[in-house]
Amino acid sequence: MDLVVLSGKGGTGKTTIATALSELAKDVVRVDCDVDAPNLFLFYNGEDIENGEFIGGKKASINKDLCIKCGKCESVCKFNAIENFEIDSFACEGCGACKLVCPEGAINLDDEKTANTFITELDKGIISRAEMGIGSDGSGKLITHLRKNARKFNEDEKLTIIDASPGIGCSVIASITGSDVVLVVTEPTKSGLGDLKRVVDLCEHFGVFTMVCINKYDINEDVTKEIEIFSDEKGLDLVGKIPYDDVVMKSINELKPITFYKDSMAEKAIENMWNDMQKYMH
Repeated sequence: MDLVVLSGKGGTGKTTIATALSELAKDVVRVDCDVDAPNLFLFYNGEDIENGEFIGGKKASINKDLCIKCGKCESVCKFNAIENFEIDSFACEGCGACKLVCPEGAINLDDEKTANTFITELDKGIISRAEMGIGSDGSGKLITHLRKNARKFNEDEKLTIIDASPGIGCSVIASITGSDVVLVVTEPTKSGLGDLKRVVDLCEHFGVFTMVCINKYDINEDVTKEIEIFSDEKGLDLVGKIPYDDVVMKSINELKPITFYKDSMAEKAIENMWNDMQKYMH
């Protein structure tokens, strides 16, 4: 079973909760699909047991020995990536139009490495993760690749917990496609509610069973009530309300999952949420 932890925006506590759920579930497979800001592995002293290169696409290059400077490549490029017979690799989308029109065959489409991928072994289980190259995009293809890597280490069909990117972009779509359950972490602010609605619409579109957790619910109980009403109207299961707790910041600074702090109010609320969530995860 795949459980995806989502949020409509960054900073809601998504990774804190994903890490805590991974600890409470004990022997799980972890996938860090928040590739633009991967920090799940920071909470663990693991060892990289597998690494590879992810080829995310193509980039054009010009063979100066063959180029006759006819300018056809520059005129056909819709991304303004070619100027004075030089290709701006950041602007190039690898569409291949320049290669098609080049009369001398002077343009090549080269593989572009966009990320290094890793399998990190922990005391229990693994993390499938990536480190992006500078300027690279967190594509859906990379997310699919990370999930596929994780499945190689999941012969026993353990629970897989996916820490997804915030938002509703391609990487999020790739995270929830084919998954069983989504937990949306939101916060009681007007922007948090708006982002929650967009994420829920996305999950509904893909037909994924969706639960909601309100983090720091007590910082604005009026908006918390609005989230509760929205969840009820949508038929969503509100499985958790986690109070604001300074111990969470301590756990982040010390790079330890919040489950290590048994006197934490947030930890107790997450434990209660996990117990509630298990009723829906069979």
